[in-house]
Amino acid sequence: MRINLPNQITLARLVLAVVFFALLSCFQAEDIADLRWLLHVSFWVFLVAALTDIVDGVLARMMQSVTSFGRILDPVVDKVMVCGAFVLFASHHFWDHNLHTNITDVRPWMVLVILTRELLVSAVRSHAEGAGQEFGASWVGKLKMFIQSATVCFILAQLAWKLDALQPLRLGLVWLTVIVTALSALSYLHRARAFLLTNAALGGRAPAGSAGTDAAAKSPGECSPPGGPREGQP
Repeated sequence: MRINLPNQITLARLVLAVVFFALLSCFQAEDIADLRWLLHVSFWVFLVAALTDIVDGVLARMMQSVTSFGRILDPVVDKVMVCGAFVLFASHHFWDHNLHTNITDVRPWMVLVILTRELLVSAVRSHAEGAGQEFGASWVGKLKMFIQSATVCFILAQLAWKLDALQPLRLGLVWLTVIVTALSALSYLHRARAFLLTNAALGGRAPAGSAGTDAAAKSPGECSPPGGPREGQP
C-alpha cells in the first residue's frame, strides 16, 4: 500500500498534533516563568501544522491525487488540532491559582460551543454525503477555521513572548472565534434544511391525500383489480 505525498503530509500533521498536545499538557500557568519555552515550541509546532494544512490541499489538487482517505483524514486532523488546543486552554494547565483566573481568556462554555459546532456539522455532512449529496466546506467554514487557527497562534505567541499590551486583542480574538464558530454552524444548518426537514428525516407520515391523489392521477386502465395484477400482466 502506497500513500501519496499529500496524505503523508496529513499524517505528519497528526503526529505534530500529538507533539503539540504533549507539550501543552506539561505546561502549568503558575510556573510560566520557567515553562515559557513550552509555549514557544508549541507555537511553532501549531504554526507548521496550520501551514501544512494548506500545502497538502494544494498538492492534492496539483497532482490530481485527491483520495477518499485524504478527504476523511484531513478535516479530522484539523478538528483535533483546533478543538484540542481550546480544550487545553480552558483546562487547569492554564489556570493561575494565584490570580484566580485563566490566563488564556478561554472559558469552558466557549469550548462547548466549538465542540458542539464541529460535531453537529460533521454529523450533517456525513448524512448528506451518505445520501449522495455534496456538502463541502463553505467560505464561512473556511473563515471559521482560519480565525480559530489564528486565535490559537495568537494566544500562544502573546503568552510565550509576554506581550501583555496585547491582552485586550487576545480577548477580542477569543470572542470573535466563538461568534464566528456559532454563525458558521447556523450557516451549515441553513444549507442542510432541505434534507433535514423532510418527512423522511423527521419520521413523519406522508400527507393523507397523497395516496388518493396518486390513485386519481392514474387512468382507469392503469388501475389494478382487487387481488393484484391479472395473469399475464407484468
